[in-house]
Amino acid sequence: MKLYDCETAPSPKKVRLFLIKKAINLPIVQIQLLQGEQFSDSYRQKNPNCTVPTLELDDGTTLCESEAICRYLEDIYPDPPLFGRSAIERAFVNEWLQRIDLEGYVPIANSVRNGSETFKDRALPGPKPVPQIPALAERGRDRAQQFFFTINNTLKTNQPWLLDDYFSIVDIFTFVTIEFAQQCQLQPEEDLPALDQWLDQMRVSFK
Repeated sequence: MKLYDCETAPSPKKVRLFLIKKAINLPIVQIQLLQGEQFSDSYRQKNPNCTVPTLELDDGTTLCESEAICRYLEDIYPDPPLFGRSAIERAFVNEWLQRIDLEGYVPIANSVRNGSETFKDRALPGPKPVPQIPALAERGRDRAQQFFFTINNTLKTNQPWLLDDYFSIVDIFTFVTIEFAQQCQLQPEEDLPALDQWLDQMRVSFK
């Protein structure tokens, strides 16, 4: 297997942190997004959406979404389990992953791609130009604030992880989403101590 990555992009970071917690070592190929390597013919054959990450299996099959890659790796490397240890935990993981995407990652990505000159005519990832919609940037910033508040409220009962005492992929995907927001200058507009404490704990856990 081989992972196509970009160190500066949030989506492949989810997979990299998952690999760390699983103690999985894979060959990694860096795709330089700013230089347009994702649009090359060779890479487009592996991932027609021209995005990262891509996991290429030994038979040439490719998986092109972070969650799908992690679920595949969970099946072949089941320990430690990060998608839930029981039926109810697996259900909570699925529920949270949808919420992280819809309430956090997508709004934050919309705020960046629709509000930054860097992404002019690139409001959506992929090979086709897409014009920006400034209103989506504003709404994305508002929804990001609500996401920060939701995570803080979940953690403020002093539980160590988002699923109480169980560290899971939910923590990884949430962590990457919030760090992505902060790197894009989207900071919480109010004091959220439980969120801050959890972020510090997450950073320490990957050192």
